Amino acid sequence: MARILGYIATSLDGFIATEDENLDWLLKYDSADFGGEHHYSFFIKRIRTVVMGRGTYDWIAKESSPWAYGDQRVIVVTSKPIDNPKGPLEARSDVDALIEELRALNDGDVWMLGGGRLQMTFMERGALDEIEIYVIPEIIGGGIPLFPPTGFKASPRLISAKDVGQGCVRLHYSFT
Repeated sequence: MARILGYIATSLDGFIATEDENLDWLLKYDSADFGGEHHYSFFIKRIRTVVMGRGTYDWIAKESSPWAYGDQRVIVVTSKPIDNPKGPLEARSDVDALIEELRALNDGDVWMLGGGRLQMTFMERGALDEIEIYVIPEIIGGGIPLFPPTGFKASPRLISAKDVGQGCVRLHYSFT
């Protein structure tokens, strides 16, 4: 059974992007030595399937960088068709059926990429197993929150907390 994982960064004041979806505050921490053994390049190697919401896909699609998920199966959760996709992907609209499909996988972990809305949807259904949250020492004053306020409550178990350099902290939680 595949594990469904979150891996996300947040500003110190709890935002994942500015209101206009800018990540400049975060990208200045994207160096080869950031995070050590927890660097994204190591994380992505163990991921077989990437799941993202339509907003995250649209943000990635408008960027000039090449499609970064050539080795992974990519699923976009959306109810609208995707014309001229940036890379190979599949679309799903039924989250409950998708969770069932992902749970049946036996070929690697699943990453919930992007914003907190889709991760919250999976948490509300008991389908997010673990999450790594990287707290970046930047106060950006507003923007897109780490998790939208939905009324959902949980008490995940802390697996570890670690200084990963440059004043950043990795918080690793389990929901199981």
